[in-house]
Amino acid sequence: MEILIKASQFILSLSLLIVLHELGHFIPAKLFKTRVEKFYLFFDYKFSIFKKKIGETVYGIGWIPLGGYVKISGMIDESMDTEQMALPPQPWEFRSKPAWQRLIIMLGGVFVNFVLGIFIYIMLMWAYGEKYLPNENVKDGVWVENKLAENLGLQTGDKILTVDGQKVKKFSGLSLEFINGNTYQIERNGQILDKEIPEDFISQLMDRGKDAGNFLNVRYPFVIAKVQKDSLNANANILPKDIVTAINGTSITYYDEAKKELAKYKGQDISLTVKRNNETKEIPVKVSNYGNLGVVFGGTSFKDLERLGYYDLEEIEYSFSEAIPAGLNKSWKTLTDYIKQLKKIFNPSTGAYKGLGGFISIGSIFPDTWSAQSFWEITAFLSIMLGFMNLLPIPALDGGHVVFTLWEMITGRKPGDKFLEYAQVVGFILLIALLLFANGNDIFRLFK
Repeated sequence: MEILIKASQFILSLSLLIVLHELGHFIPAKLFKTRVEKFYLFFDYKFSIFKKKIGETVYGIGWIPLGGYVKISGMIDESMDTEQMALPPQPWEFRSKPAWQRLIIMLGGVFVNFVLGIFIYIMLMWAYGEKYLPNENVKDGVWVENKLAENLGLQTGDKILTVDGQKVKKFSGLSLEFINGNTYQIERNGQILDKEIPEDFISQLMDRGKDAGNFLNVRYPFVIAKVQKDSLNANANILPKDIVTAINGTSITYYDEAKKELAKYKGQDISLTVKRNNETKEIPVKVSNYGNLGVVFGGTSFKDLERLGYYDLEEIEYSFSEAIPAGLNKSWKTLTDYIKQLKKIFNPSTGAYKGLGGFISIGSIFPDTWSAQSFWEITAFLSIMLGFMNLLPIPALDGGHVVFTLWEMITGRKPGDKFLEYAQVVGFILLIALLLFANGNDIFRLFK
């Protein structure tokens, strides 16, 4: 069921983005009286799931969910209709239109992607506002519990101040800041320390696996989630939501402190001080030979931590006029962060290519339960990502056509049809290779 919910959201989001992107080409083509032969969601190699001709255009749904397209008369595109291109140009064809009109038609899809992403972010800011844990409110520093964080040179209690000289605003954004960054600054025991992010940090992050969780966490209180049935303390008076405040008389605030304290009493009977609602209770417990109590801790969200008095969250509500600049800023940060990550993919020493994913990776970022906010946040991100990817100067992408058209406008010389055909073939080969690599990465990670 979880896979079905994720897949349904992915297909819905992808379909919306494809239809609107292609509409961005379709509308200016029609405005400039250019014939559009096909308007398709997904590809229709050999047959279509659905098709209907209205006027001069066939509208349809293909069976290969790898994208979509509009087939514009007189244009070298994915249809590779060389027979049409061998005939004399007709007034309704793309190739007969002035260069500036062709440029607008080609940029229409990208324009829609960017506008859609910005619009969704503005509406999200207006509808939901923002609620997050400010990094500066993590007053007792981070909790280091894995090798990756240790390899970065971090210790529990460190306060992360900046990444690449820029103050970190949201704690939840730290992972992305480290992925994009090169240096960071911390405060440790009153000292300010500058450190470097290893060049292969992304590689190390990917090697942890998709289920490894965040490499950095805030320091959590020791809140009991449940007592295991086979626990040596199954009959002790420990209840879910109890907060451990002391171990054998020694006060503790966070779970990492509790782990260290329990390690001193392996195999012994001790007392546990817990806060239960508004009461404080002393509970006799046993510590295993491994230094644990046989309980599961956690179940605490940032909202829970705020309610318990550990961290103060920031909540911002936006009027519609305030949501516009907030949405624009969010869109700009999304775009610039994505460009930074893309640059690292082309540097093999970073290992960022390991994170390149296909349909499985994109589908997996959707939650396994329906959330309108999450769905639209992911759709906005994908819209901006697709807009930028389509701008890349690769033949077979909009950006490739734009480059050739700009060359014509600057030099006054139009590339020959044969050159455009060969360029389209090269572009397809590059895109197919990228598609195979990205989805191959997905399959490798599944089996790994």
